Amino acid sequence: MKKLISAFVLAFLVQFTFAQELAFQDEVNRRATEIDDTGWDKGSVVFTGSSSVRMWKNLQDQFPDVAIINSAFGGSTADQLLMHLDKTVLQYEPSKVFIYEGDNDINSGQEISDIMGNLDELVTKIHAKYPNTIVNLIAAKPSPSRWEKKTSYLALNDLIRQYATTHDNVHIVNVWDIMLDDSGKPKADIFLEDNLHMNEKGYELWKEIFTPFMK
Repeated sequence: MKKLISAFVLAFLVQFTFAQELAFQDEVNRRATEIDDTGWDKGSVVFTGSSSVRMWKNLQDQFPDVAIINSAFGGSTADQLLMHLDKTVLQYEPSKVFIYEGDNDINSGQEISDIMGNLDELVTKIHAKYPNTIVNLIAAKPSPSRWEKKTSYLALNDLIRQYATTHDNVHIVNVWDIMLDDSGKPKADIFLEDNLHMNEKGYELWKEIFTPFMK
């Protein structure tokens, strides 16, 4: 009886894990097809992660002299990006990779240590295949809808900063500070109505921060 229960539990866990992957598989496949149809070059700059990158619609227009691939998929977390790293990053043989993960991770209740472990695994897998590729970890952004989690976001960003200083070809892109107003709270006019995702004005601020990293 115990063996039967164990087999059932194992089958459930396998099915659950597979279902988790399938939750984004269609979007990842669709985005990969769109990128292939548009055409891409080896050595491009890959932007990936969750919706804050996916919704950066004028990213290529803001950096017209840089070949950019945006393979982000909305709602993702670092562990889910790991599932799809081949299709979102590795297949493109990028010269640089920008990763935005940690925002949804914290909001879903993940421990900061687990998030950092997943980010480390992402960097390790990329550098195992492409040692000279520069990995830019984008700091978690402040947003009105998740402001109550400010302490956790700041703690994560601090660990990302420490990680970047102790690993070769890894940098942190600090988007936090520029998105705050004079009172130290998120600027109200740079977000959409959901108070989570940014509008064009918000991405103009990101352009300012990202420009040095794109040279």
